[in-house]
Amino acid sequence: MSFEALVSEAARLLDACRQAGVKIATAESCTGGLIAATLTAVAGSSDVLERGFVTYSNEAKTEQLGVPAALIARDGAVSETVARAMAEGALAHARADIAISVTGIAGPGGATPNKPVGLVHLACARRGRETLHEQRVFAGDRAAVREQSVVLAFAMLRRQLTSVA
Repeated sequence: MSFEALVSEAARLLDACRQAGVKIATAESCTGGLIAATLTAVAGSSDVLERGFVTYSNEAKTEQLGVPAALIARDGAVSETVARAMAEGALAHARADIAISVTGIAGPGGATPNKPVGLVHLACARRGRETLHEQRVFAGDRAAVREQSVVLAFAMLRRQLTSVA
């Protein structure tokens, strides 16, 4: 998907959030702020995007989002539990209604036998709702893994936006 197509999808998502009166926070690791950057490529996005956290290091996840260091040590930064804690931590540390998090291995290095390049965990938390989680192993190079993560993040935000409490 081209960046222009991603920005068009971001614009549709932002409009849906405006209609619902919902603000977004992002908590990003392997995407390095690409979700927030795509949202802010849309003029006027500041009325929906409340803030973005780029928590690339384990220490940043703990310090900025409150992810327990013991959880990272036990499950690894690239895990469902850490993705959920990142999204829920973003909600706790922001004035947003919904938060999306992503943690993964974009490559080309960093893989282990149990965690291949392309493995990504995303979580989407909304106040008063169950936190959603998705795990994928995306194909392609670093840029492709990051781009596919943004596409999935937008889909999860839209799903959480339309979910019923």
